[in-house]
Amino acid sequence: MFSTDVQADLLNATLDFGNRNGAPHKWTTFLADDYTIRDTWTGYYYAITNINNVLDNIGKIKTASPAEDATISLYKGEAYLMRAFYYHQLVQRWAKDYEPSSATTDLGVPVVLTFDITLRPKRSTVAEVYTQILADIAQAKTLLTTAGAKSSNKLTKDCVTALEARVLLCMHNWTGAATAANTLISGGTYPLINNAAAFKKMWVDDNSTEVICQMFMSQPSELGTTINNIYLGLNAALAKYAPDFVPQQWVVDLYEDADIRKGVYLEKKPLFIAGVNYPNIYCINKYPGNPVLFTAATTNYQQKPNLFRVAEMYLISAEAAAQSPATESAALTTLNQLRTARGLTALSGLTGTALMNSIKDERLRELLCEGTRLDDLKRWKMGVVRKAPQNLNLITPGADFEQKSVAAGDPKFVWGIPANDITTNPNLVQTTGW
Repeated sequence: MFSTDVQADLLNATLDFGNRNGAPHKWTTFLADDYTIRDTWTGYYYAITNINNVLDNIGKIKTASPAEDATISLYKGEAYLMRAFYYHQLVQRWAKDYEPSSATTDLGVPVVLTFDITLRPKRSTVAEVYTQILADIAQAKTLLTTAGAKSSNKLTKDCVTALEARVLLCMHNWTGAATAANTLISGGTYPLINNAAAFKKMWVDDNSTEVICQMFMSQPSELGTTINNIYLGLNAALAKYAPDFVPQQWVVDLYEDADIRKGVYLEKKPLFIAGVNYPNIYCINKYPGNPVLFTAATTNYQQKPNLFRVAEMYLISAEAAAQSPATESAALTTLNQLRTARGLTALSGLTGTALMNSIKDERLRELLCEGTRLDDLKRWKMGVVRKAPQNLNLITPGADFEQKSVAAGDPKFVWGIPANDITTNPNLVQTTGW
């Protein structure tokens, strides 16, 4: 989740970051043999292999009742949905933004639908990958009929709609994206939170009315394998913090004091960096760890990942509607519904670029450090420009750090194919610029 945010324009590396996630942050040393690229690619395709095996073999299971038939259909629906989910993750990272005029020739990722150890697949086009994603979503729609529920730890039909909205936004299918997102907004199952106490529960206690799907966890044996500990780095003995990355000043300034998100997403902490105390530095506090999942006296940063939240649907609806003058008023209405729920004043009279800029700002405020920033910049055809830090003395300085500026369309907005795969599969073509 954090690799793309570290690569983007939100964060400064502290003096104690130890070069953890240093390559994507610096860009210039981000190469195709980097562990971030290797592990992310391998993890997604490993999951897809398991899903393909389920879909290849689930028909061999002999059922004895209509209830068992329904269970099998449910599992198939879940498998199709998650295959679509993983391929969407892959095509966002390893392909250019979807452009209708070039998607049939732009390189995407290999589409593999059955297990074959001898297969050496070539890269499918971006259009072919998205066609497969939509086909899997269509299958999931027919099979995954479980009603949606707040903070569900199972996949539901609302998860299908949420993924569809996300995918269609990335495809620039503005009408389809808005329609899917509005289905979840108007359904009323997931009301937006409008008070600070309840909002904090979403990120501390994993308890929320507006989460559409949240992965199951329990301690001690069913915890996550990766955690967002880079933002806090508590030193329990000192009762101080040594984060790898802290938000830049402009990110902090984006939040008004009345915004209920500010006190949950950001918090002033006493830092101890390179042997020096810094008493009041804002840290990303979005992932402090759920106390129910602690395995010791202090946090282990374990939290249940939120796959889909209704707030994202408001942002998708607003961005999609803002693309046409005929629906700009609807975009502003939807944007204001989210803003006022979070404690901000409603905006008025915005159209065109001003409206879109407000939507971009709101998307950052809401989805801060949820792994969306780099893909958002790519979709908006914006570059990465890092700005002034909170305190220059505690961060790693230099041209690849707080002074970094990357033009829109830079080749490394699209990740390179892992070096090992290029070596072992002669049919793969490396990403331009890698």
